[in-house]
Amino acid sequence: MAKRAANSVVKIDAGGVLYRELNARLRDVASNGVQRIELQNVYGQRYIGTDLGKPVEIEVFGTPGNGLGAFMDGPRIIVHGNAQDGSGNTMNEGEIIVHGHAGDITGLSARGGKIFVRDDAGYRAGIHMKEYQDKKPVLVIGGTAQDFLGEYMAGGILILLGLNLNAGEYHTANFIGTGMHGGVIYLRGSVEGYQLGKEVDVATLEDKDYQILQKFVGEFASHFGYDAVGILKHKFVKLFPRWLRPYGRLYAY
Repeated sequence: MAKRAANSVVKIDAGGVLYRELNARLRDVASNGVQRIELQNVYGQRYIGTDLGKPVEIEVFGTPGNGLGAFMDGPRIIVHGNAQDGSGNTMNEGEIIVHGHAGDITGLSARGGKIFVRDDAGYRAGIHMKEYQDKKPVLVIGGTAQDFLGEYMAGGILILLGLNLNAGEYHTANFIGTGMHGGVIYLRGSVEGYQLGKEVDVATLEDKDYQILQKFVGEFASHFGYDAVGILKHKFVKLFPRWLRPYGRLYAY
């Protein structure tokens, strides 16, 4: 049941509400010009915020299900807890802020907007992120990630901070950037060459790279209470694609 608070925040108790009904309520409330919605008692409902094109802020208390913010075009979603698989799937604009862990394929095919994950992400985070003209998605992960990070990336910015790694400890993901043919990955800390996909190479950072990191690490730090200056003091490596069409020769006649 939804109710309007005195400060115009609409609160919705999602306990026992099926995802279709919950999302219908969200669309109805957002269409009335409400600027902030609190979802309480969320237990795995899928597609929260899907296809919303309104500048509304949605706070999620609980654990949202798969496809959080899929095809989203404008809202800001703040999750006070963990998120499951597919957060930000093909999102076009907006922001997803996860105060916890995120599951597999976070940022799948995102073409715009920003995703900030305080802790770790699962497998294939950032897979097939893309960009077009002024649209450039950003995914910042505070912890580490599993295998195939940035797989088939075609654009965008992916930043992996490894804040939960001990001094001298390497990221554990393998096949990083496999099939990557666009965009850029910044890793704080170190990786071995065998952990990288054969389609990526390593470069030292230039001034423009530090500007990018200052901007988005600064935003990450403001969301989760970190010291951006302290984070940026550590070593970063830059991964970029060697080829624009890594598999083009497979289809040539």
